[in-house]
Amino acid sequence: MTHTEPHTAAHRDLYVPRGTTADGTHVLAIGPERAGWTHSSLRVVDLAPGGTHTFTTGDSEWIVLPLEGGCTVRTADEKFQLLGRDSVFASVSDFAYVPRDARVQIASGAGGRFALAGAKCERRLPARYGPAPEVPVEERGSGACARLVRNFASADAFDCDKLIAVEVVTPGGHWSSYPPHKHDEHRPGEESELEEIYYFEIDGPDGFGYQRVSPSREGGSDVLAEVRSGDAVLVPDGWHGPSIAQPGHAMYYLNVMAGPGETREWRIRFHPEHTEGYR
Repeated sequence: MTHTEPHTAAHRDLYVPRGTTADGTHVLAIGPERAGWTHSSLRVVDLAPGGTHTFTTGDSEWIVLPLEGGCTVRTADEKFQLLGRDSVFASVSDFAYVPRDARVQIASGAGGRFALAGAKCERRLPARYGPAPEVPVEERGSGACARLVRNFASADAFDCDKLIAVEVVTPGGHWSSYPPHKHDEHRPGEESELEEIYYFEIDGPDGFGYQRVSPSREGGSDVLAEVRSGDAVLVPDGWHGPSIAQPGHAMYYLNVMAGPGETREWRIRFHPEHTEGYR
């Protein structure tokens, strides 16, 4: 089983198998038009040794995050050398923030795979380098719910206008994104409205995991997807979690979030039926 059909036609594309949004430049390309929302974007580009990728940021801010390999990121005014990493399971990575209304070139001498996490924004902030040693790493949960969270661009770790992005590594056989939680309503001080993309990589050639999104309202998002490396799941609304890693295969996911709120913040509500013993 790879995917259970959601209950409404509007949600049939929330599970995005690897390659289904490839456009000749990106192996994954999800923007507001494809997702049916207003802010969050994610692109993944593979570069051969000596390869380059040039793009304009338009009305969005972007973070260039090495998934495998290193690269140089250039704008009109700045140049950042990203050391990157061997894989998403090996370590945190350094990264580069590039502002809206800019032209950007990514070049990689040895080649690699690079994520571009983006969000439509209003302010034009300066381009900046994010050093790997400054990425806050959090051990979250316990027992079979233990996982590692790398808060490289969380709301309280790195300044952006709208974009929030973190990485999670879930050991084989463990659950993460648990208890199920949501952030699809604006409730001051309690919950922020954020669109979210999950991008997955699984350790090992035959590894897989599962991602659940359940409705928080009538007709809301309803997904159960078997995910493999390069797949994505979109979360416009709903309780999301758990994310489950196959025993023997660690699971990585990159979360990209943004929303319409005036304040950039990550506030969530836990599912009231799944919180006992986990909060």
